[in-house]
Amino acid sequence: MEPLLKANYHTHTTRCGHASGTDREYVEAAIEAGYEILGFSDHTPYPTNPDFVSGMRIKLEETDNYFDSVTSLKKEYANDITIYAGVEAEYFPEHFHKLLDYMKDYPLDYMIMGEHFIPDEQYGRYVGSPFRNPQWLEMYTENVLAGLKTGKFAYLAHPDLPFYVGENAEELLKESYSTICKAAKELNVPLEINVLGSTRDSSIYPASDFLDIAAATGNDMILGIDAHSPAQLKNTPYIEKCLKMATDRGLNILEKMNI
Repeated sequence: MEPLLKANYHTHTTRCGHASGTDREYVEAAIEAGYEILGFSDHTPYPTNPDFVSGMRIKLEETDNYFDSVTSLKKEYANDITIYAGVEAEYFPEHFHKLLDYMKDYPLDYMIMGEHFIPDEQYGRYVGSPFRNPQWLEMYTENVLAGLKTGKFAYLAHPDLPFYVGENAEELLKESYSTICKAAKELNVPLEINVLGSTRDSSIYPASDFLDIAAATGNDMILGIDAHSPAQLKNTPYIEKCLKMATDRGLNILEKMNI
């Protein structure tokens, strides 16, 4: 039987503090599900204020272990599956250069952009929970555009994450989606349909309006499992649900990326 997906580039590990399962279990689940490619992309450590401890990303002291583990699995399972070592990273304008400098000494294959906080994690807020300030939505959109223009990201994860519920919500969200879709199209950056979001009643993504605008814009899309447990790599009903969202709109789904 042909697998639903040939590749997933959005995979987390327990180092982020909100995922479960061993690195090996993710690899074996991916092989069992028929994937040809598994990309690990845990939430990147961010070398900003050394006194700030994040509750949702790899700690600086765990970075070596993360890359050592993925590199070891890459070699061990080379005959069964292609494994990549990536990270999911925000574009924080004041700090992004520090991240690039920090990562240059590691065997990093790719970065995906996942903008969770504005203006940053330490002093800002998470945009995936309901908020009413339209300036936060505007800042999110501006940061995404600036991040895409760096050319450092393989694709944009959950572009429709912001849970804006303030005045003129539908109109302003559509403006944000349209701006991001147009920029991604011009820069040839794929956009993600996030499978994990489709499993949660508490999230608004994948957003129908976003998918409609992406279809009209002609964006290339990629399904990202956003796996926080090995079992999610085999979550067939929700993978099928997201694929149907795409095919119903005629969206172009990329099977694989050039890493």
